Amino acid sequence: MTDSVPFVVLAAGGTGGHIFPAEALARELLGRGYRVALMTDQRGSKFGGDLPVPVYCARASSMGQGMFGKLRSILEMGIGVVQARLRLSKLRPAVVVGFGGYPSVPTLYAAAQLNIPIILHEQNAVLGRANRALMGKARIVATSFPHVLGLKPPAETRIVYTGNPVRPSFMALRATPYAGLSENGVMKLLVMGGSLGARVFSHVVPQALALMPEHLRRRIVIAQQCRKEDVETARSSFAAAGVDVELSPFFQDVPERMSEAHLIISRAGGSTVAELTVVGRPSILVPYPHGHADEQTANAEAVAEAGGAWIIPEQAFTPESLAVRLESLMALPSTLTKTAAAARAWGKVTAADGLADCVDSIVKIPAALSVNLGHTR
Repeated sequence: MTDSVPFVVLAAGGTGGHIFPAEALARELLGRGYRVALMTDQRGSKFGGDLPVPVYCARASSMGQGMFGKLRSILEMGIGVVQARLRLSKLRPAVVVGFGGYPSVPTLYAAAQLNIPIILHEQNAVLGRANRALMGKARIVATSFPHVLGLKPPAETRIVYTGNPVRPSFMALRATPYAGLSENGVMKLLVMGGSLGARVFSHVVPQALALMPEHLRRRIVIAQQCRKEDVETARSSFAAAGVDVELSPFFQDVPERMSEAHLIISRAGGSTVAELTVVGRPSILVPYPHGHADEQTANAEAVAEAGGAWIIPEQAFTPESLAVRLESLMALPSTLTKTAAAARAWGKVTAADGLADCVDSIVKIPAALSVNLGHTR
């Protein structure tokens, strides 16, 4: 029976932004009875500890600088394609789903060489380089945003707006209502800076609070993700401002902290935007300014246009501008409640289901096997 159960391989880059949507899809596919494996690089394998699926690594490299660097990258990718081809030949998957990032490229190229159907998922509102390179080989391109810049697929490639799958721990908190900020009540502020913490937040946030009137400053309680090397400096700055703060390079309980927060200050990566809007919390988004196509700005604009967030470009993210924004929001707490509702309305809660449906449409499980696997088609 096991050999007749379709196998799906997920190919993802080595950061949480690529791995987390893959994890969400893996859990949905397992629930539908599929066998699933993840292929990534050494960085991505560190995220795979919580996944009940085998995790395999293939060598990969971003494009290096100079002739020697480029040759080395091409060699790494070539080795990765060979490794992925050998692994796929053993697993014999019915489909390979790619989640972007250069570590996904060797597996997807190997799948194309073996004539294995490919589905691509794009996390951002601008098509990423890895997905752009593989788009001509994909049967389906699934998107996280209704409109994606740079998306020009061949006529035979189907485009499906699924949204960006988020982990069950975030989905479980969607039903938790937003606790509005009461007059003169404590404001819970969560500051997240991506997988490593944004250094700019460690400088700007405590300085902004120091500029605020003391009676407002005393009402703010902060949990802030911070680079390890910046923790002590940031702690001293918050102490000087007289603000209650919890600093850590990594929070294990981000879903719960996000759910309890009155306001989040964050970067605007695809997974972060999906998590904020699924849970339904207002945010100040400061897009990472050095993306290859400024994709985080496009992500943030999509949510801001729906009324679910505010954008402050990094060059305008100063202590003065942040202090003014926080003071205005504390003076008009109903604005936070309205923005939380708009973020929640924008969130796409069926993303994992929709992406799994794309897999179903390619695999076309026979009716008898579908019943045995628990499918309800």
